[in-house]
Amino acid sequence: MKHPSNQQLFSYWTERRGERDAPERSDIDPGAIRSILGDSFLLAYDAEAGSMFRVAGTRLCALFGRELRGEPFASMWDEESATQLRDLVGIVAEEGIGFAAGATTQVSEDAPCNFELLLLPLAHRGTVGVRMLGMLAPLRRPYWLGIWPAQPLRLGVFQFVGQPSVASLAVGIASPAPRRSLTVIDGGRT
Repeated sequence: MKHPSNQQLFSYWTERRGERDAPERSDIDPGAIRSILGDSFLLAYDAEAGSMFRVAGTRLCALFGRELRGEPFASMWDEESATQLRDLVGIVAEEGIGFAAGATTQVSEDAPCNFELLLLPLAHRGTVGVRMLGMLAPLRRPYWLGIWPAQPLRLGVFQFVGQPSVASLAVGIASPAPRRSLTVIDGGRT
């Protein structure tokens, strides 16, 4: 992870989970991460319905020029990326590990913007993976943010964060896109 906000969120998530696979949704205090809330979001996940925005930060909504609450997470991604993200979100839900990824978007050919995505599992009423905490932070704030809506995002290189299981490693390596890579970052649990 490169972006300081994603590092902050990951550290907070790691602290809140302690020895558990993931912190409970109720363990997350928005006030403790208020400085990064504008780029953050909360997803609800269902294996059949997919992932939907429950809450999306103001800068994230400004990026797309609309309120994202209630929309599918895949709605802000291009077609190829949306398919890959459905698989990655499924891994987060089923395996209880997170991932970080690069992403790009633009409003025109001469106005690109690079982002870093972080998606982490949360437990909700004891079940891990039905809620997810995420952040989409720009590596450089685009001058056009809030003026023009961004085009759909394109997924870049991703890496799992936390302690993965063998099953999630197998799925990550089998990713059909050759431009992806897999790096596992130990989440600090013993």
